[in-house]
Amino acid sequence: MQVIKRDGTTVDFDRTKIIVAIQKANDAVEEHDRITANQIEAIADYVSDKKRKRLLVEDIQDMVEQKLMETGKYELAKKYILYRYNRALVRKANTTDDSILSLIKNSNKDVMEENSNKDAVMAATQRDLIAGEVSKDLTRRVLLPEHISKAHDEGAIHFHDADYFLQPIFNCCLINIGDMLDNGTVMNGKLIESPKSFQVACNIMTQIIASVACSQYGGQSVDVSHLGKYLRKSKAKFKERLTESLGSELSEEQIDKVVDERLKDELRSGVQTIQYQINTLMTTNGQSPFVTIFLYLREDDEYIEENAMIIEEILRQRYQGIKNEKGVYVTPAFPKLVYVLDEHNCLKGGKYDYITKLAVKCSAKRLYPDYISAKKMRENYEGNVFSPMGCRSFLAPWKDENGNYKFEGRFNQGVVSLNLPQIAIIAKGDEDKFWSLLEERLQLCFEALMCRHNALKGIVSDTSPVHWQYGAIARLDKGEKIDRYLYNGYSTISLGYIGLYECTKLMKGVSHTDPTATDFALKVMNTLRDHCMQWKKETGLGFALYGTPAESLCYRFARIDKERFGTIKDVTDKGYYTNSYHVDVRENIDAFSKFAFESQFQKISSGGAISYVEIPNMRNNLKALESVVKFIYDNIQYAEFNTKSDYCHVCGFDGEIIINDDLEWECPNCHNKDQRKMNVTRRTCGYLGENFWNVGKTKEIKSRVLHL
Repeated sequence: MQVIKRDGTTVDFDRTKIIVAIQKANDAVEEHDRITANQIEAIADYVSDKKRKRLLVEDIQDMVEQKLMETGKYELAKKYILYRYNRALVRKANTTDDSILSLIKNSNKDVMEENSNKDAVMAATQRDLIAGEVSKDLTRRVLLPEHISKAHDEGAIHFHDADYFLQPIFNCCLINIGDMLDNGTVMNGKLIESPKSFQVACNIMTQIIASVACSQYGGQSVDVSHLGKYLRKSKAKFKERLTESLGSELSEEQIDKVVDERLKDELRSGVQTIQYQINTLMTTNGQSPFVTIFLYLREDDEYIEENAMIIEEILRQRYQGIKNEKGVYVTPAFPKLVYVLDEHNCLKGGKYDYITKLAVKCSAKRLYPDYISAKKMRENYEGNVFSPMGCRSFLAPWKDENGNYKFEGRFNQGVVSLNLPQIAIIAKGDEDKFWSLLEERLQLCFEALMCRHNALKGIVSDTSPVHWQYGAIARLDKGEKIDRYLYNGYSTISLGYIGLYECTKLMKGVSHTDPTATDFALKVMNTLRDHCMQWKKETGLGFALYGTPAESLCYRFARIDKERFGTIKDVTDKGYYTNSYHVDVRENIDAFSKFAFESQFQKISSGGAISYVEIPNMRNNLKALESVVKFIYDNIQYAEFNTKSDYCHVCGFDGEIIINDDLEWECPNCHNKDQRKMNVTRRTCGYLGENFWNVGKTKEIKSRVLHL
């Protein structure tokens, strides 16, 4: 007989636990209110004799209460019931006070480090974080079923963004920016008409981005190809006005030259508007808008030349950076850039290779852009190429009533992630047990994801007019429900997963890169995907398998499992789990082999997947970096670089950060020691930093990846 615990896991029935619980209640009452050892054994036998395949732990407790009442020992039954009630109160205890007070005192490490884009010290940000702690508490105690809350607390699953679950908002989206620019929109009750120039279009776009960010909790993406027509409008306007005023004095050639100069100035100003607006606007979340800009030159785009100019200028300005408070050019966190490689720009002699060379140069200095292979994406998504959502999740192909593919104006309902290593730890190498427990945990994830979905049902468009009434997602009437956009795959709902490497290591004794273990890893991935497909079929919802880049979750799962199961070599001893299907950072594998290996998992993880490689400082060796970009086009759908270099964000020093006599990292130029303002490479292990170094008068300096 199996017992289903509150966290959804299954254990063998153990009658001694019943005996121990009754004995504790027995010891707490007067002798005349007690029952005998034989009576206790009889109650345990009663439950055992049920011989059900499965029992909920709550069902067992109900049976015990019933049998205690039948003995007539009501005081004893009362003690047992009160004990059970008190245990339930402990589980539902309100822990908000401590978490909020520690947040105000800047000592709540979990909350302060959960989102690197938020400055948790600022009062404006703390307001959002305080509200988030209240939402988390109500979510855990009231809104979620108890077994799902417990599974989250024990690290079996992760119910993402519980700090926003209290509100009727969703995760991330692809803004239908083309519709909003062409047909106008409304913000704060004010009509915004279609712009007549490029710079105005850029300004409106950033205002839309900020408005959208205030009413959802995840990232958003915009496709800049919609700006091409407005750059052409500006050019036409300049030429018309110049011809009217000076047409009799200037030749056609002279007019065109002046127009081109004005257009270049408009282009620079418009792109600068995008960059500075996004980085200086503060949303109600207490951070800059979490936005990705999609850079794609489509062969059939009538404005391809204008869009080539826009993309080139975006990359030039990103390469330059933005000045910080000290006047030093630094790398802005947003917008994130995703650059698409296609036949005309994949460094094989195409017309737009010059833009890709600039992108590579930008990656070498500023980490961005990321790269998408149009070739590989078409193979995986029915011939389509489209942007990931801001959180790097991908939509599935979807056609409207006219049979046309649609991606912009769609969104993700939410994410729940699965802790794969924990399943393998419990299975202890027993594959039958592993697959059985995986099945149970997936059912738990399904229930949690349905909580996400059900929370959005019945929501009316008035909850976020910019999304539902004025074009970012739809143009519904006031008071109209959004339900139609939750079904039939229009929006996604994502199953995330962490630690395929550690899971495989535990079950097979080797990494998933070892040929003897790769099939097991692929089977795990396909099992996750098959369940998503089955759930989609059963519910009509767009379930998708998502290789989430939730870095903080890698540490949370590992920390919980170390506390529960102790130190396990190559698993919990590292302090982190490897993200999704990625190869462990410590494996000796070159960039080409890593991308080639991980590409097979990206195809399975179609709801979202990104691979990365860490490479040496290549600012003086761009040809080598270009060779990797060429490889990306032919071999992997979505990739990024982590280039290893030391950098001080205070003074702009770009060299090797030193270790001073006190064993502290220090900039040799301005002597800054604040690790939050330095990007430091641990040269011994090659770890790319600005990540929580243990510095000071110690005998060792610990990297977060390798303990050295």
